[in-house]
Order: sequence, then structure tokens, then C-alpha cells
Amino acid sequence: LRSRSPARARHINASRRACLVARFCFIYAQERFDAEALLRTYISDIETVQRIIYTAAVESFYAAKMAYWKFKMRVKEALALSHSGPESLEDAVLDFIICHKDAYDVHASVKEVICSMNFNPKISFPPEIDFIVLSSLIQELCCLAFSMQTLVPPLDVAFGIDGELFNETKYYRNSDSDFTAAFVAYHIWPALVEDDVVIVKGEVVTKR
Repeated sequence: LRSRSPARARHINASRRACLVARFCFIYAQERFDAEALLRTYISDIETVQRIIYTAAVESFYAAKMAYWKFKMRVKEALALSHSGPESLEDAVLDFIICHKDAYDVHASVKEVICSMNFNPKISFPPEIDFIVLSSLIQELCCLAFSMQTLVPPLDVAFGIDGELFNETKYYRNSDSDFTAAFVAYHIWPALVEDDVVIVKGEVVTKR
């Protein structure tokens, strides 16, 4: 792998960041609605549908981050045996992962996400259907989240809990919200953050 100048490395990182953020926004604007329409053919309650999709997004990021950490450890151990510079070992590991993202076993992460969702007490699903129907969305989110870990600094989704105080710098209110309510009833989509700073707002429903 060729070493890069710091300026070129920053430019490449910024370009990849912009593309990944745009992809996150597209999934939110389009593919989330496609998944919602699919679930509505099985579930009439819109709140349940939106909770399921939010859980899928959060669990996808968690699974992808864990997979990235394990992949990075394996790569670091392998490169440490022969690495001699001029770039640092950490930079060499990052370059290798960026060039070999196809080695990420996304299907294993999809299975982990579906398994976690099956045991999540906040969401339920008709017994004749399985969360596997969301595999396409989950796979997209896992691949996106994995790639976001290769940025410096990495991007992640914000932690959210039902009943938290509504934060207008972190979320948009859904049209079904009580706009006078101060607390989040449930989440529709997570916020995207960089070093704990929100760069793309999430969406929530607020109710009294």
C-alpha cells in the first residue's frame, strides 16, 4: 500500500465521509419508507412498524461496529508481522480495511441483527412472519455502518431511550407528535453523530 500525504489523506477521508452521510440520508428518506410499506402489509399499527425499523437501524450499527473491531484486530495482528512503514501500523491497517471491505461478512451481521430483534422486548411481530423480511434494509445499514468505522473520526448513531427529553438539535418531530410535549414517546430514526456532535438529525414522536 502506498503512503499518502496528510493533506491527501484528509481530502480522501472528507470525500468518503460526504458520500457515506449522503447514503445514510437516502436510506432515511427512501429505503426506510419502502421497509415501512412492506411491514404495513403485515402490521396495521404504525407505531409498532416504526419501532421495528428504528430497532433494525440501531442493531445494524452495533453489529457492524463489533464486526469491524474484530476484523481490525485480525488485520493488525497479520500486518504487525511484516510492517515496516513509512506510515504507522494504524494507518496501514486502516488502508487495508478500506481496500478490502468486501471481506466483511455482512450476512453474519444480518443474522446477528435479526436474532437481537427477535429477543427485543420493545417490539413484536406476527408469528407467521419473520424479521428476515427486513434483510435488505439491514444489509444496507450494516455495510454503511462498517464503512463509517473507517472514517477518521468514525460516524455512529446516537443513543436514544423512550422518555428522554426532546432535543431539537438531535431530532425532528414526526407529524404525529404532540408538538407541546417535552418528552420522546418513541424513536423513528436515529441521529448520526461524529464525536458526539449531531451531523444528521434523527426523527421521533413526542407525546404527553
